[in-house]
Amino acid sequence: MMVQKRSLSSRLKPYVAGAIALIIVIWAFSGIEFKGMKDSAGQILGAIFAGLCNPDWSYVYSGHGEDLISALFETLAIAFLGTIISSFIAVPFAFWAAKTSKKFSVRSTTGKFLLTLIRVFPELVLAIMFIKAVGPGAFAGVLAMGVHSVGMMGKLFSEAIENIDRGPEEGIISAGGNRLDALSWATLPAVLPEFINFTLYRFEIAVRSASILGIVGAGGVGAPLIFALSNRSWSRVGIILIGIILMVTVIDWLSGAIRKHLLK
Repeated sequence: MMVQKRSLSSRLKPYVAGAIALIIVIWAFSGIEFKGMKDSAGQILGAIFAGLCNPDWSYVYSGHGEDLISALFETLAIAFLGTIISSFIAVPFAFWAAKTSKKFSVRSTTGKFLLTLIRVFPELVLAIMFIKAVGPGAFAGVLAMGVHSVGMMGKLFSEAIENIDRGPEEGIISAGGNRLDALSWATLPAVLPEFINFTLYRFEIAVRSASILGIVGAGGVGAPLIFALSNRSWSRVGIILIGIILMVTVIDWLSGAIRKHLLK
């Protein structure tokens, strides 16, 4: 059995690619101005570590709505409402952007461009914009989460529409049905499990994103976190981080279990 020898160019490609990547990394770090560690860095790190190891358990629940449980529930509400609202709004955008033929489509191209344009703005930027429009609070967070999620889920939904089998749809049309019949009895039943799967996946991401929206005043657990960091209340920071970790872990587990059941 003869072993085909690789050409010199094919053997050098990995090394060239690695060298280019290394040069880019070195160039990127060359623009960072390092002025050394502060004299109090060790003391501050020690205080942070001590606070994280001794969390403020009294902040977990007080019954006045200004505690960790209330902040976490508000964060979940922002993520849930933003995801649910955007999942419905994203459906028509997904059909607009979906490319159902190999030919160039102006409809699909403009739809994909619009979804990309929506995704350009991160949640924090949108939150700052909506705070200027509707004021600080959870409503601004829901609007920011919802608008950004439309762009993301519209892209995922459109890809699900593009990947379905067109056989049932063509069969309904050839049997005398119209486009609406094909959409109702073939397309939507085929893509609905994928839509639900992507919505649950987006909800997982939204919970993490909603946890930091409060940093700019858009509600959620981010507000008490930034206040605790500003006041150097490290024990308060510790209990808030523990709450965020537990919330995200539970949501990821529940969402993963539901998605596995849907994809069986």
